[in-house]
Amino acid sequence: LDTTAPALTVPSDYTVECSDDMPMDEATATDNCGEVSLSETQEVVAGACAGSYTILRSFAAADDCGNVSYGVQTITVVDTTAPEFTSVPDDYTVECSDDMPLDDAQASDNCSDVAVSIETETTAGDCAGNYTVTRTFTATDDCGNSATAIQTITVQDTTAPELVIPADYTAECDEELVFDDASATDNCGTVSIALEEVMIATDCPQTYTIERTFVATDDCGNSSSATQTILVQDTT
Repeated sequence: LDTTAPALTVPSDYTVECSDDMPMDEATATDNCGEVSLSETQEVVAGACAGSYTILRSFAAADDCGNVSYGVQTITVVDTTAPEFTSVPDDYTVECSDDMPLDDAQASDNCSDVAVSIETETTAGDCAGNYTVTRTFTATDDCGNSATAIQTITVQDTTAPELVIPADYTAECDEELVFDDASATDNCGTVSIALEEVMIATDCPQTYTIERTFVATDDCGNSSSATQTILVQDTT
């Protein structure tokens, strides 16, 4: 009689990263009396995500008399590797009135697609035109592994206001003097204008000069100044 099934040795179970090589070793079998035939079937059992699944390798060893031994190798495939960023926008400094490019980040994963999300936070500075924009990129694969990268944009106001003052003029001493106001605009915020007037006398009481100095200052302390000169004379 031959009632003894072959002695079957199957490859050991193992766990492997989804992007790594996956050895598929063969099973071996011996029989006490005759030849052995080996057969194999494979079943893939899906997991919770694309990079997580199980491979079941079922082996059967049969001898000439129909005695059969069975064995299963279990290969557990996992995805524990976070995506990698392939490009992240560089940090930069920009004037508050200039264009601010907001480029996207790109990422790749070893086993699945990647979704990149962005969270933007603005941190105020010491004035309206000075602040920081922090852009946090999060790359997440199908299995929930994630990586983050940060871009910092420093916004600053270094531009002085543009000041427009009244034109210089000369007036006769008996004429009514006109004291027009100055105006100013700024690239990023509001402007305050201060005025200082100085009268410069001469030996003739009816002949003198008025210097009107305007100083325009924005929220960040940048300033520009200009002086209007009014010459008063007695030629009559």
